[in-house]
Amino acid sequence: MTKRSALQAIPQLLQEPVFVGIDVGKSKHVAGFVSSTLLQRHQRFEGCPALAFENSREGFRILIERMQTLAPLEHCTVLMEKTGHYHRALLQYLQEFDIAVYVMHVQERPKGMMKTDKRDALGLANHLYNQLALGIQLADKTQLVRRTIPATPAAAQLKGLIRHRYELVGEATRRKNKLIAICDELFPEMTKVLKNPNSLTALTLRERFPTPAALATASMGSLLEIRGKAYVLSDAKLAELQHLAARSIGVRDLIRQRGLVLEQTQLIKELRLHQEHIEQLEHEIKLIVEQAREGKILASMGIGPIQVATIMATIGNIENFPNAGSLKSYFGWAPTVAQSGKTLDWTGQTRGGLRTIKQMMFLVVAHVIKQDSQWAQLYERLVQAKYPYDERRGVRVGRLRVFGRVAGQMIETMYALLKLDAEVLSKVPNGQDPPAPTLYDPELHRRHREGHYQPLKSSPHPAVITLLPPISSE
Repeated sequence: MTKRSALQAIPQLLQEPVFVGIDVGKSKHVAGFVSSTLLQRHQRFEGCPALAFENSREGFRILIERMQTLAPLEHCTVLMEKTGHYHRALLQYLQEFDIAVYVMHVQERPKGMMKTDKRDALGLANHLYNQLALGIQLADKTQLVRRTIPATPAAAQLKGLIRHRYELVGEATRRKNKLIAICDELFPEMTKVLKNPNSLTALTLRERFPTPAALATASMGSLLEIRGKAYVLSDAKLAELQHLAARSIGVRDLIRQRGLVLEQTQLIKELRLHQEHIEQLEHEIKLIVEQAREGKILASMGIGPIQVATIMATIGNIENFPNAGSLKSYFGWAPTVAQSGKTLDWTGQTRGGLRTIKQMMFLVVAHVIKQDSQWAQLYERLVQAKYPYDERRGVRVGRLRVFGRVAGQMIETMYALLKLDAEVLSKVPNGQDPPAPTLYDPELHRRHREGHYQPLKSSPHPAVITLLPPISSE
């Protein structure tokens, strides 16, 4: 039987789930198709059919048409690896057809195995078939497949904004470090008067008078004009700054000085541009957070708008996480245990998780424990109970370890509130306004800590069986 006749016979045979694995590339993808019937026909998954298609709308259409020749789209399930951003357009296209899409981490190929795009795609399809159809359990969690549910509109919009802001903050920090280094070489005495050489007043002075000689010979009127109405520097401080500039030990080589001045001028302009863009992004981010239901829920826990936006963008859709433990692991704040016999017994924090949200959660915990909140009381109680007081240093040793406990409980609370809100929204009929979201209640949290726990979900009443009296025979 030819390949064409075999494919023509497939639609009459495949009235069963079809599992599609897609090897993602930059300009071209390869899809492999596996099912029980295809495995019986071809004996091994490497012999099952495959399709190469372009990374374009026309290529995506060809993929959909091939899937429809094998089985109805509602019977098709797709698996892709997380390979940068190349899979996102295809993922969105498939979800528009309500096709179940699963993702997994990029897997390391065993050494000595033949490598082709077709084999990789069919291997993914077979991996999906083993887990979903056969129910094979895997010890390595990195090989688990997870279904991807589209992010909420607010989270989808925040994802790019938060990432761009993170990059701009990094670029601005690098320019600040360079400007500090140039100040240390040109005019190191400046920090005696202006502690921050990158403040608004300091940058204006450095831009107007780039060298100590120019600052020392400047008129007091021009200095007062730069100071403006903010009055950051008094007249005495300005006079002291000129006195230090006249006796500066900064570089005197004119050639080197000229190069530093040019670099400093460009860095100041670049820094101001980055700061302007960061301010615009933060304004837009705050508006989105204030209007989103998830933003209102997370903000009620005492978290700032930028931190709330980062958490929302990272989660995407709470339905992607089956339990609070998976969310903690994704955030990088899940505990890890190493135990073997009597010689190895160790508990610590996982090294996985996303670096950005892991750092952000540390800042969130550092902020909430300084407030009058239940989180601060939990932190103080654990520190006093578990870590000794160092009289020489005047602090308790090991306080930072409690951050993991507080962060874990905060993530569990986030998960419970967001999951409850998602379930409420799923029950709202189309066209009807949803109820207000359930916010974090500090008083309810206090009662929970005192032992009066009440679950957020109302448990159904047990079925009551009423026994009727026996019917008299009389």
